[in-house]
Amino acid sequence: MRVFFIGFMGCGKTTWSRKLANHLGYAFMDLDHILEAKVGMTIAEYFEQYGQDAFRQLESQVLKETEYPENVIVSTGGGLPCFFDNLEWMNANGQTLYIKLTPQTLAERLDKGKTTRPLIAGKHGEELVTFIAGKLAEREGFYNQATHIVNGIDMSVETLADTISARAFQ
Repeated sequence: MRVFFIGFMGCGKTTWSRKLANHLGYAFMDLDHILEAKVGMTIAEYFEQYGQDAFRQLESQVLKETEYPENVIVSTGGGLPCFFDNLEWMNANGQTLYIKLTPQTLAERLDKGKTTRPLIAGKHGEELVTFIAGKLAEREGFYNQATHIVNGIDMSVETLADTISARAFQ
């Protein structure tokens, strides 16, 4: 079974997908890390040098050209499902799981984050909450097409495993 974790930056896609992969004995893949290895620079550097449009095209290419093991949990970038036919491709090639959180919770997590994220550089406090709320309004139409939608606050690896397993037998 292939499961692609989707959701806004800071929702915990990488953390939870890694935990679930370990729990199930599945492979774990992080598309952001695969992309960075392919281009030899960080996403922030690529964004700065080539811009968002080029990044989104590369991100879609990496999604579709990567070879995935049969049993794998994949962490994706926050905007990936919202461009081209990426969400449809993921749903056709596995299951998608959207980790849903409020703009306030996301802002609190991102404000404390240690990594540089190009879309929120220099934004803090209420400005960050407002930015996230706006982006979520644009993206949730895509995110809500996920195979599974989970509340990012009360998750456990067991709950995630049950969620994807229940779907596999329907």
